[in-house]
Amino acid sequence: MSVYTPGQVVEETGFSLDTLRYYERIGLLSSIRRNAAGQRRFSEEDIGWLGMVRCLRDTGMPIAEMVRFAELARAGDHTVRDRIALLEAHDERVEAQIATLQERQRAIRAKIAYYRSVVD
Repeated sequence: MSVYTPGQVVEETGFSLDTLRYYERIGLLSSIRRNAAGQRRFSEEDIGWLGMVRCLRDTGMPIAEMVRFAELARAGDHTVRDRIALLEAHDERVEAQIATLQERQRAIRAKIAYYRSVVD
């Protein structure tokens, strides 16, 4: 089983050390193992979880919902339906954001086309 130092996790995930500490403090990360000197040691599973956290964060899920999702995941299989519901609600918000971005992109492209017609 691979073990990662905080520095390696920063390199792997792009999260800062402060962010990792914050995520651990608020319960977004389950308790990270420590070596005999008290230094954090992350597992492959922790890295995988941070990938999911990155996905949720980058798609705009609020921290409180991410923490709720983490709590549900740690609680066990009986929470799968609740996790699905939480992720489906987030997916709907992401879909709406994508639609808004596409609409704005069309407006930008229309303006580009207009300016090109003015220059030509």
